[in-house]
Parts: sequence; C-alpha cells; structure tokens
Amino acid sequence: MVKFTPAPLAAPLPDDALLAEIEAVALELARLAGVEITATLTREITVQYKREPRGTAAPTDPVSEVDHAIERLLRERLGQRFPAHGIVGEEVPDHPSPDHEFVWAVDPVDGTTNFVNGFPLFACSIGVLHRGRPVVAAVWCSASHELRPGVYHARRGGGLHFEQHPVVPGGRPRTGVTRRLAAAPGGSPRRTARWDHRVTGSAAIESAFVAAGIFSCAIFWSPGLWDVAAGATLLLESGHEVWTRGPGRAGWVPFERFEAPTTVRERRAPSLRDWRRPLIVGERDAVETLRRTARGPSLWRRARFRLRRLLTRR
Repeated sequence: MVKFTPAPLAAPLPDDALLAEIEAVALELARLAGVEITATLTREITVQYKREPRGTAAPTDPVSEVDHAIERLLRERLGQRFPAHGIVGEEVPDHPSPDHEFVWAVDPVDGTTNFVNGFPLFACSIGVLHRGRPVVAAVWCSASHELRPGVYHARRGGGLHFEQHPVVPGGRPRTGVTRRLAAAPGGSPRRTARWDHRVTGSAAIESAFVAAGIFSCAIFWSPGLWDVAAGATLLLESGHEVWTRGPGRAGWVPFERFEAPTTVRERRAPSLRDWRRPLIVGERDAVETLRRTARGPSLWRRARFRLRRLLTRR
C-alpha cells in the first residue's frame, strides 16, 4: 500500500482569458462528441463488458466501441491544443502526473447502459481541473431543459450557459408545485416528504439537471472523477452547493477540490484517477436536509456489491 501526502491548496485561479479559451475548446469538443454519438444511433455497434461474468453472475459495466472511439478523438484533439495538460479518461487506465497544472477529466459516453439499450438519456462529460479545483465544464446532454440535445458549459466566474446562452439560476418559476424532483442512485428512498426521486443512469446528466433547476438535488455515493468533474463546475456556477464527506468523522463538509487519496492498494503512487468521494449537490435547503438525513448503502448492500465485484472480476 502506497501513501500519498496531498499538496497544499492551489494558487489563485488562472486569469479569465485563459479560462475562456479552455471553455471554448471544451465546448467545441463536447459538441463534436455529441455529433459522433448521434451518428451511431442508427447503426450496429459492438458492446463489451469491463467485468465478465463468472458462474451465474450477469455481466456488468458495459463499454461500447463508441466510448473508445470518442475518448481517442478527445485525447488526440487535446494533445494538439494543450500538450502540457493531463488527461483522465474513463476508458484509458492511465494516471496524470501530480505536476500537471491542468487536468481534463473525460467521460466519452456517460450512461453507456442507457446508450447501448436505446434509452435516450446519456451524455459526454468534459471537466477541467486547475490544481484539483474544477474550473471549466462542457457536458453534451441528449436531453435538456429546452427539450433538445445540447451542451451545458461554464467556467469559474462566468456563470452557467446552455449552447452559449445564460441559464437562469433556479430554472423557470413554478406556481403550485409542492413536490420537486431529486436525483438519487439505485437503492435510495424512492419517495420522501419533499421530493419524488428519479434515476437517470447518468451522473453527468443529473448534475446538469440540478444546475439547470430541473432537479432540486442529487446524491452520488461513489462517483469516479470523470462522472462529476464537469458537473461540479456547472453546479457551482449556477449558484448551487456541493458538499462531500470529510476525513474520519468530520461528516459533510463544503467541497473545495478533487485530490488523490492518501493510499491505494496497488504498488504505485495515488493519483487523481483514484478519487472517489460521496457528493451531495443542489439547492441550499435541499442540501441541508440531505446532510442531516442521507445515509450511505447499508452493510448488507455493500457486502453484496463487494461479492458481485469478486464474482465478476477477471
């Protein structure tokens, strides 16, 4: 087991001109990914599973040729535009250097299970971190608050936008709506006194929908960096709150940045790729309620999850 000491908090953010340039590239790449994803909807695609079954266990965690093709495309374009930046992608298991000032976190198709089954909720998520702090985001979504595909994008200090048009914080006004929607992972309560829960199958879409005011809040118990790096910027720039679990018994604390864990089981140094922390995001009163009431998966559910991973491990 290798230990890692986190770096001190990052220096001040880069100037807005640089962030605007990075946002423009992220927007361009997210749109390109959306075009590529849409072009595959009417043709046959090849699907594999990252965890093959053993015995009677069913395969889990699909990945399609489209995931791989889009990640290769994004990496190629980013290598040309920003060769000094690091990249963390879901489908390529490499680790960025801690010396990288900027790291791009890319999920080429978030919601692959939806995508390969024709359920029309999926996304391409592109987030940019500066010394671990989320600073730029572009998330192409197959659906949006405007009932069309498009890209939610933002940079720190620039506000939330959808296809280069500002998104009004809080969404449209509502009269007489007493029950809002909340995104929740499988296994969370389906109904509470305040919200009706929806599960989209895409953390990127759920983050974007909270930012746009469609959902009031969301919980992610064990996301990967590529799942939420972009969403964190969208949420912060829409005026929403983002909280994570602190170390030890610290409970929920305001989120500041993504950082490598202190240890990993493999014989290597930890990296940003290893980040996995719970997040609560959303409107202030909703987040306050969830911080008091949210509980992680039960011991029984965690044991079943670990057993399933053992059964499906190569």
